[in-house]
Amino acid sequence: MSLPSTQTQWVVTSKEKGFDGLVKEQGAVPQPGDNDVLVRLYGASLNYRDLIIPQGKYPFPLDLPVVAASDGAGEVVAVGSKVTKWKKGDKVTTLFNQWHQFGDIDTRAASSGLGGVFDGTLRQYGVFHEDGVVRTPSNLDHVEAATLVCAGLTSWNALYGLKTLKPGQWVLTQGTGGVSLFALQFAKAGGAKVIATTSSKEKAEMLKKLGADHVINYREDPNWGETARKLTPNNQGVDHIIEVGGAGTLGQSLAAIKYEGIISIIGFLGGAQPKESILETLSRICTVRGVYVGSRQLMEEMCAAIEANDIHPVVDKTIFTLDQAKEAYEYMWAQKHFGKVGIKIE
Repeated sequence: MSLPSTQTQWVVTSKEKGFDGLVKEQGAVPQPGDNDVLVRLYGASLNYRDLIIPQGKYPFPLDLPVVAASDGAGEVVAVGSKVTKWKKGDKVTTLFNQWHQFGDIDTRAASSGLGGVFDGTLRQYGVFHEDGVVRTPSNLDHVEAATLVCAGLTSWNALYGLKTLKPGQWVLTQGTGGVSLFALQFAKAGGAKVIATTSSKEKAEMLKKLGADHVINYREDPNWGETARKLTPNNQGVDHIIEVGGAGTLGQSLAAIKYEGIISIIGFLGGAQPKESILETLSRICTVRGVYVGSRQLMEEMCAAIEANDIHPVVDKTIFTLDQAKEAYEYMWAQKHFGKVGIKIE
């Protein structure tokens, strides 16, 4: 098949204009270099990060203008002359930080984010280094696979990147954002007990359907950290906490954590007060860790687990088209979603 020379793409042009800085344009279909693959993208999804980049609130490196979004999945349609890993027709999913291959992240890898520094996935065709994509799990469609790139991998890194989650341990997830829902699914697949927090009865039902062992309504119970601790054997506390960086959440996490447990800070929903003293990590004997997505090695391990356990990401019922990308941003910003916001690329 002959490839088109131009394509539709959404570009972040500014950090000052909010969603008005997100512009739909016609761009060139890029050509793969010797070590690259050209991917026809069929699915994408959005993260909180994508919403705050055009608002100037993102704390990591950016190089604008840039094609938006990190999450993409599709099919290899051309390979560079030196590519040994992929062939035409292979189904692949993007790696968030292109240079984070294995081990700890470093400054170079932290400056290689798709949709931030490198052109992202809100387009029909993208060129990526052959090590900048992973094999799509065979049980997932393209939109489901795209959701793994940021939220899925961040969650997997939180549970498996520093100290491996063990069967029988306790995990606390906060709210129903993408990372928290993945953590619930991964923790249950890994044989753990899960306590989830939420603010509504409807969402509590959904969390139970996904396998949560206990659900605490944080609006009704402001001391949910202590409540969570009391649910664990001998009130010892939980082993892993997925911390979303909301108002007052870190203080509750510190109240719930077990000795030598890990609190993984995976985002910042705003309102967190510095008065929640980091010195409390001493009296609680715990680790508080910032997580910035994860490596290709971790992503491949996650994909293997997803395939083996037939895990399907929670995707919101409203799927947008590429032309409707800006509406997808607005929909997610208005918090109308449950699960990941998916975009189908025709």
